[in-house]
Amino acid sequence: MTSFALSGARIFDGHDWHDGKSLVIRDGKVDSITATVPAGIEVRKSSGMLVPGFVDLQVNGGGGLMINDKPDADTIRTICAAHAPFGTTSLLVTLITDTPEQTKKTIAAGAEALRQGVPGFLGLHLEGPHLSVARKGAHDPKLIRPMLDADQAVILEARQKVPALLVTVAPESVAPEQIKALANAGVVVSLGHTDTSYATAITCIESGASMATHLFNAMSQLGNREPGMVGAALDSNINAGLIADGIHVDPATIGVALRAKSGPGRIFLVTDAMATIGTDMTSFELNGRTIYRANGSLRLADGTLAGADLDMISAVRFMHREIGLDLGDAIRMASLYPAEAMGVADCVGRLGSGTRADFAQLGDDLDVTGVWIGGQKVAG
Repeated sequence: MTSFALSGARIFDGHDWHDGKSLVIRDGKVDSITATVPAGIEVRKSSGMLVPGFVDLQVNGGGGLMINDKPDADTIRTICAAHAPFGTTSLLVTLITDTPEQTKKTIAAGAEALRQGVPGFLGLHLEGPHLSVARKGAHDPKLIRPMLDADQAVILEARQKVPALLVTVAPESVAPEQIKALANAGVVVSLGHTDTSYATAITCIESGASMATHLFNAMSQLGNREPGMVGAALDSNINAGLIADGIHVDPATIGVALRAKSGPGRIFLVTDAMATIGTDMTSFELNGRTIYRANGSLRLADGTLAGADLDMISAVRFMHREIGLDLGDAIRMASLYPAEAMGVADCVGRLGSGTRADFAQLGDDLDVTGVWIGGQKVAG
């Protein structure tokens, strides 16, 4: 593979900013960030900022397609390609609650996409069907059901085929023993679409759940006498995804959450994007229901939010400009923190010696002007 260095841009490695240095790439990986480019390396001029490629753990669709409708490797390729121009270089394709048959097809599609080396494909996120009907959101209540032994076996087998595997479950439909078995097998378990109590959520966290799905949305809220799922997410060491579009969560609420969550668990950005990303489509179908795109949101006919009409660079801009977050922190929320949440920060989400050369070039207005995956330019 080609070795080269990009010089002239300000570089953010996921932790620190570097000025007057070059990003050196060898064989698809980051070699170094250095003031002196090694002899024999081609130097290419760059500008603006070079930052780690974004890692999105909740992507339902893009490029006009949803994995629910056409679960195959070509759909995964289309979805990944649709998100790349917005700086996303690693993503989990997310299956919204569906039938057992569609779940198995999606797992097979994920395994095939990995075999093919689809650029940008990190793994799968199975969001349901083991959720709570009371907090179903846009998930089809007819398909929501408790986790049976056979369902657990499918997930455990999937973990062998798709190592980066995230599942969203609700305590109402999954027992702590099942969560423990999944977590022990390397599945990342997230709590979401749940009306659970704080105490029950903490029991699930102690059993191995390490994440909360789209914080504040489709979960029991923080109350004065019952902290709910929101309280458990903020008051524990789990990580939590956040849809930062100004529609799903009020900016003031986001600010409170950021100040409340002290770590080691982090709040990270997700898009919860649907088929609309990268298209001008105004509606699409999900499980036989029409979802309408208007005024920056996606909704069912009754007004229920159904995913988000959001890309990752827009979420970063929102956190920086509207929330007032330091730019480095906003970028970390889109790259390093989700990579750490999935246990893949040794490979993606930052720019360090030996990491995959996944990065985006940003202009002064935080527009994406170039994207590289494994050292290969894929957008811009």
